[in-house]
Amino acid sequence: MTRTRLIVAIVTTLADEAAIVALVVWGLPRLGIHIPLPGLIVSMLGLAALSVLVFRKGSRALRRKPVIGLSTMVGSKAKVVRLLSPDGMIRIKGELWKAVSSGETINAGEEVTVVGQEGLKLIVRKSNPGEPKEWNDRN
Repeated sequence: MTRTRLIVAIVTTLADEAAIVALVVWGLPRLGIHIPLPGLIVSMLGLAALSVLVFRKGSRALRRKPVIGLSTMVGSKAKVVRLLSPDGMIRIKGELWKAVSSGETINAGEEVTVVGQEGLKLIVRKSNPGEPKEWNDRN
């Protein structure tokens, strides 16, 4: 898969550069605009460097495993960001999520436990003091 993506990236970058060269060599002179050859070479090298950078960053992002998802949240700890009365907002594993409390008002800054989900909202309850902490420091 990575090899195919690399080949496609190389081919599309070469096609982009060929189109730019054609524009600069044949199109712009007809409009009275002349770009010197060294300027064209520097532009092509810059475009190639940008393409390599985008390919590497994109490949790295595609290889990363998802850190969080609805299926992994039940049982996780979170911090209340906006008052849950019963709807509000929580921060869980570094992300903000809409949440609804299971019947009680919970103030901002309090710790909650995710007990379920309702669509894209998480259902939470106040955490008990004896429960183990499963959430990370980015909350």
